[in-house]
Amino acid sequence: MNTRLQGMELFVEVAKTRNFSRAAENLGIPKSTLSRQVAELERSVGLQLLARTTRKVELTAAGQLYFERCERIVAEAQVVHEELQNLVETPSGPLRVNMPADFGTDFMAEAFVAFSQKYPDVTFYLDQASPEHANRVFQTCDVSVEIGELPDSNQIARPLGMLPAYLYASPDYLARHGEPRHPSDLTRHECLEFRAGRGGRVTRWPLHNGERHIEITPGHRYSVNSISMLRSLTNLGAGIAILAPVRAVQADLESSQLKRILPDWHAGPFPVYAVTDTRLLPAKTRIFIEFLMERLRLAPLGQDSASLFP
Repeated sequence: MNTRLQGMELFVEVAKTRNFSRAAENLGIPKSTLSRQVAELERSVGLQLLARTTRKVELTAAGQLYFERCERIVAEAQVVHEELQNLVETPSGPLRVNMPADFGTDFMAEAFVAFSQKYPDVTFYLDQASPEHANRVFQTCDVSVEIGELPDSNQIARPLGMLPAYLYASPDYLARHGEPRHPSDLTRHECLEFRAGRGGRVTRWPLHNGERHIEITPGHRYSVNSISMLRSLTNLGAGIAILAPVRAVQADLESSQLKRILPDWHAGPFPVYAVTDTRLLPAKTRIFIEFLMERLRLAPLGQDSASLFP
């Protein structure tokens, strides 16, 4: 609080009670501190505001005028302070969220609905921007959900979960090119490249099988930054892709449009973060991030998305 405003607040309490001891008790500060700060206020305005005796405190003429003007100012400042505290404690107002388009559709839609049911005073402005726009994200949003390792920056990243992924191909592609039996066979196949994260970084293929780890660099015939496009190309037999087991992929498996290959191996998992440009967050942003962290902790990323947000 501004020092002058704080002095006004202390003076107003003394003027109301006409007693330093009672005013200090009401304010929760030592009497000596209260007396010193009121004296500093008098010095700053250049006038005596209170006439003190051993038995009572009275307002001077200047003090009466100052009290009449300051009482309203202090009351309005207290109202503003309470309103700001309410913003910190109660989620309300528009919440602007940026996220990868496909991840938002598959994983986030039900979270938004669940959160809005719990906090009806929050409204959503959702931006499923492409990675090229990510470096400008905080000009237009409160929080950005991002996948993959993040570059060093001044922004604050809170981990939400880990997103596993697996290798898929269409039966048509496998009929034409054969099915790989080991990750080393992938060098002879068309592996679809996906660009993810800020700046469209190329996602390498970190493949794991227990303690065994192999990293593959995908090909360059197809390079995309959309999971939907990647899945469509895979369905059409363009090559092998790494995809998360979301609803659309599960449906493609059930209809035999896709087949999981190298089933003993998995990719990633890839970290998912909630990124903000400051740690000082209003309630709507802070509680939404906590909401996501709790739901993803209870239902880890990579499960069927139907059960991800129960």
